[in-house]
Amino acid sequence: MQRAAARALRGARSPVPPVRLRSSTARSPPRGLLYERHGEPPAVVQLKDLEVAKLGDSDVHVKMLAAPINPADINMIQGTYAILSPLPAVGGNEGVGEVLEVGRRVTALKPGDWVIPVGTGLGTWRTRGVFPEETLLKVPSDIPVLCAATLSVNPCTAYRMLTDFETLAPGDSVIQNAANSGVGQAVIQIAKASGIKTVNVVRDRPDLPKLVERLMALGADHVVTEEMLRKPEMKDIFKSIPKPRLALNCIGGKSTTEMLRHLQPKGTMVTYGGMAKQPVMVPVSAFIFRDLRLRGFWMTQWKKDHAQDQGSLTSMMDALCQLIRRGQLTAPACTEVPLQDYKAALEASMKPFTSSKQILLL
Repeated sequence: MQRAAARALRGARSPVPPVRLRSSTARSPPRGLLYERHGEPPAVVQLKDLEVAKLGDSDVHVKMLAAPINPADINMIQGTYAILSPLPAVGGNEGVGEVLEVGRRVTALKPGDWVIPVGTGLGTWRTRGVFPEETLLKVPSDIPVLCAATLSVNPCTAYRMLTDFETLAPGDSVIQNAANSGVGQAVIQIAKASGIKTVNVVRDRPDLPKLVERLMALGADHVVTEEMLRKPEMKDIFKSIPKPRLALNCIGGKSTTEMLRHLQPKGTMVTYGGMAKQPVMVPVSAFIFRDLRLRGFWMTQWKKDHAQDQGSLTSMMDALCQLIRRGQLTAPACTEVPLQDYKAALEASMKPFTSSKQILLL
């Protein structure tokens, strides 16, 4: 059954049409990172000239400024993600661009505005592109470009998980694994701004003290390794803060089972990733005697479910941008990479213990 479901997911396709290559005789063509088949990104992604479609009445011509490389981008290129773009396709689902010109029926955007993708599959790893107005969302241009480029996926995921599953009040606590990920860093900062304590789980690594220092500087209350979850020292943490009512899981496997043990009765664990590629294993006693709840979250699905409720999306973006302006939410640790060095960026994004997000400068 699980294999059948996986095949069904892999068979899903994004509605974004295939990208067209440009004739080599054209002048100053836009460039983009294109893949014509699925496989390992460094092997199948190529930097090529692209053709910009004619500007339609409801279209927007955008100059991309910066775009990150996220795990979902890698999975889409590999052909293993739940949504796949028609081939050939330009990679990238997130980023920020500046509007160059708009079609005559476009009223919500004007040249000079900054925009980010509304959904998945836009193909942001390009210098310029023409997109339908409804696929773009205006964001303020007074926030740092790296914050804007990384706004639509990780901070939104963190915000929704902290908001939608448990009613948390100042003084409550949350426990999460993959705390050094983009989502993890956003969870720390958003929780801190709301007075919520965080217990942050990371894998042991050679530079652990440096990572702990960085997460504490973001506002983490406690940082522990996966191995520490099973040790008596965890009891000391919960002498100063209450046991968490919410757990956020991006890993799976044994460490997730151990994290679950520290939840309050009737608490909720939300799974939004599976980096270990192992199932979530839960003891029967956790359901019977502690009434724990297991939920899942996918930002793409949330946006689909709220497609007719633009107010929810707008209010979330406004809240996140206010945090950015106040210095309470920053971009994740980033490495800025020129577009021509894309292969090194792809390789770096796929290495274990990666704590710096690769950002393509376009």
